[in-house]
Amino acid sequence: MKEQLLRLAIEAGASKAEMIISQQIVLSAEFREACQKNICGRWGKCWMCPPDIGDIAQLMEKIGAYGNGIWYQSIHALEDSFDIEGMIAARRSHLRLSHQLEGMIKPLLGQHLHLSCGGCGVCQRCAREDHMPCRFPEQAMSSLEAYGIDVYRTTVSTQLSYINGQNTVTYFGVILF
Repeated sequence: MKEQLLRLAIEAGASKAEMIISQQIVLSAEFREACQKNICGRWGKCWMCPPDIGDIAQLMEKIGAYGNGIWYQSIHALEDSFDIEGMIAARRSHLRLSHQLEGMIKPLLGQHLHLSCGGCGVCQRCAREDHMPCRFPEQAMSSLEAYGIDVYRTTVSTQLSYINGQNTVTYFGVILF
C-alpha cells in the first residue's frame, strides 16, 4: 500500500515523495501566531484557515494520532528570486496536484488527513467571506502551517530538500493515515 501511495503522489505531479511517521513531523504553536498576525491575509476569510479550523493544540494532537504519512513536494522554476507571479502560479499548481492526489488516494485510505500549502484554494473566493457555508467541504483542505507543522524542520528529517536551487520555489503537502 505504501509504495502504491508514493507512486500515486508522483503520478499526480509531485516532484518527490517519501513515507514518514507522524513522530517525524515537527510541530509548533508559533505558526498560529503568524496566522493571527494575518501575514497571508486569510485570517477569518477562509473556512480552512484559522480561526475557523479550531484550536491549535487540538490540531497538533490530531496530527500525532496518525501513524504514517506521505510527505511530498513540488519544485517549480522561477524567472528570478523576485518572481511573485511565478510563486503564485506555482502555489496554484501545487494545490491542483494536492486535490488531484486527494481524489486518487481517497478510495484507498478511508480515514486520513491531507494538508497542503497555504490555504484551501478550491474556490476563487471562499464562501466564508460572504458568511455562507463551505461550498465544497469534501474537497476543502487546510494548510500544513495552519495545523502547526514546521515544514522546514520536518523536511530536514527526510530525503527531500527544502531549498532546491536558485530561482526555484518548493511547496509541500502531507497525507496522514
